Amino acid sequence: MSGSVMSGMSSLFGVAPGAAAYQRTAQSASGSGEDFTKYLSNMLTSTVDQSATTEGLAQNGLMGNGDLTQVVTSVAKAQLALQTTVAIRDRLIQSYQSIMSMPI
Repeated sequence: MSGSVMSGMSSLFGVAPGAAAYQRTAQSASGSGEDFTKYLSNMLTSTVDQSATTEGLAQNGLMGNGDLTQVVTSVAKAQLALQTTVAIRDRLIQSYQSIMSMPI
């Protein structure tokens, strides 16, 4: 049944609010694996883009064409993005190892 039909039935028959909340959660969680994959992909793409931007600004700065403040800010952003990516990678590996060590 669709969400609008279920919400109409819940108001008609007085279904408990917890059941309606469960139905909304179940509907929103159905595609959560794809959302997580998209999030990771976007995060990695953003990290690579930030690194490329930083590299370009640093090259311009070394040739005397760039603003030092922009270079330093860009390097700090790239460093933070890389540290975040590495921390997430480490956490994913740790989670995988924990799952693999569980008894069947």
